[in-house]
Amino acid sequence: MAKASKPSEPRANLIEIPHSVAVRQLAELLQVSAIDIIKQLMRNGIFANINQVIDYEAATAVAADLGYEAQLKPMATIGKSKRYRPYGEELSGLRPRPPVVTIMGHVNHGKTRLLDAIRQTNVMATEAGGITQHIGAYQVEVNGQKITFLDTPGHEAFTAMRARGAQVTDITILVVAADDGVMPQTLEAIDHARAAEVPIVVAINKIDKPDANPELVKQQLADAGLLIEEWGGDIVSVPISAKEKTGISELLENLLVVAEMEDLKADPSRPAVGVVIEAELDKSKGPLATVLIQTGTLRLGDTVVGGGTWGRIRAMFNDMGKRVRKAEPAMPVELLGLNSVPQVGDILTSVAGEHHARALIQKHQQEIQQQPSLLPKAVSLDNLFAQISAGQVKELNVILKTDVQGSIEPIKSSLEQLAMEQVQVRIIHSGSGNITESDVMLAIASKGLIIGFGTGIEAGARRLADVEGVDIRSYNVIYNLVNDVDKALKGMLEPTYVEVIDGRAEIRAIFTAGKKGKIAGVYVTEGKVSRGASARVRRGEQIVCESEVSSLRRFKDDAKEVTSGYECGVGIRDFSDFQVGDILELFRKEKAG
Repeated sequence: MAKASKPSEPRANLIEIPHSVAVRQLAELLQVSAIDIIKQLMRNGIFANINQVIDYEAATAVAADLGYEAQLKPMATIGKSKRYRPYGEELSGLRPRPPVVTIMGHVNHGKTRLLDAIRQTNVMATEAGGITQHIGAYQVEVNGQKITFLDTPGHEAFTAMRARGAQVTDITILVVAADDGVMPQTLEAIDHARAAEVPIVVAINKIDKPDANPELVKQQLADAGLLIEEWGGDIVSVPISAKEKTGISELLENLLVVAEMEDLKADPSRPAVGVVIEAELDKSKGPLATVLIQTGTLRLGDTVVGGGTWGRIRAMFNDMGKRVRKAEPAMPVELLGLNSVPQVGDILTSVAGEHHARALIQKHQQEIQQQPSLLPKAVSLDNLFAQISAGQVKELNVILKTDVQGSIEPIKSSLEQLAMEQVQVRIIHSGSGNITESDVMLAIASKGLIIGFGTGIEAGARRLADVEGVDIRSYNVIYNLVNDVDKALKGMLEPTYVEVIDGRAEIRAIFTAGKKGKIAGVYVTEGKVSRGASARVRRGEQIVCESEVSSLRRFKDDAKEVTSGYECGVGIRDFSDFQVGDILELFRKEKAG
């Protein structure tokens, strides 16, 4: 049977439409995407999501706009109703909520300026004279519908919060400069959004510049796996100039279209649940926390508990600095009344009262003490087979970093070919350069591991990986890299030993100790120094000695260990060539996994 030509071609095909039809059904009837239907409805002043039912008149208008002639489908031929009922009676409290949007992109491509342009446009339109305050998020109103923007670093929204179990972002705007194109951080942002399974809307910025080339950007995006709508894909792309404030309205309207497709809902009638997106200790006000309400309604006077903190809400402020008495789903508010500063990513829940809050805090503290035994181990090559066998892992997420760009594809294809029936190997991010904290954050959030090929590990990344238990593997030979992953998948990999840093100390003075040579006077900056511990002396990037602590004294007394914040004298076996400014690193080896 010949395939119908695209409805965008001028024609007047006859089509039967029932008295009422769901947006999804109408899209199937007209052979277009549901996004096209939603956009057309919006142009006609109707806001509907993919599962919403519209009447015959509205459907006929859309059909006409798309080149169809509609007629009413007789009742006798309709048969059983196929109307979509996405929510059962038990979910009757669910209501549409505003989308939560995060802006990401390469440095200097206009993320901050776009946030400012959106906010200023909205403030001028709806809150003339209002004084905004930075609480980490703000809301704008478009055609009577609200959109919440997270004004936090993109990776924070995707990784730190996801690592703590909080999925806060519904849509991400990927900002790409029309004069600069897709850059390394652009690709990183795409991978973070994909790992979080969040839809992407592309804003091609700086179209006012004389050397702007939006078509090249679209080609580069296609090469990165983002095919925009006009090229036959499903990614919405909007040309804008944040500087000139052009294209902003169209961008916001497209965000509403994507939000309708996502069918975002929450129950405002239940007790509030929210996530902490910013927190600080104010000298005059005490602990302050910006909370994004995810479901329920938070009211003044409610008692909340989250992480290790609790309190009774004494005051709430919106992003305009105004006092509010309640906060509904997807609304950001700054809270006053907590007894301590919570952590970013903590889930705050409204509870019955102080007694209940204290009981939950006590339970939380007990769980922290039992945490090592309660929590499943992070995925590593050493425990991978055990986790596959236990059914805990269906997909091995890998962050791949290499010394040069050319090494990525052969390693990537080799690893992806190792997929087995029980588990798939998925490269969620790849790039050249050192392994960074951002890579570790992505590994935490996606429960993945990091593989480095011929590249270094930044100190901050190493520390974070040690604390969070992220497995970082370094290789210089592709065969060894692929072979280790293959063996891990099959449960044949020999156990490895990883290095754990116990402490660091800065050498601030050098003393002569007779026949013993020289003693380093050090200040312990982190962790501890222990007698007999393995130690290395670092001079800048260079390791000048690797040995062990032979002597440890505090004032004139021998000491077993000295903790951070204190000074002590350290002797290193078979080494005395200390220099002021050297860093003493204390470490031990332990079995991985």
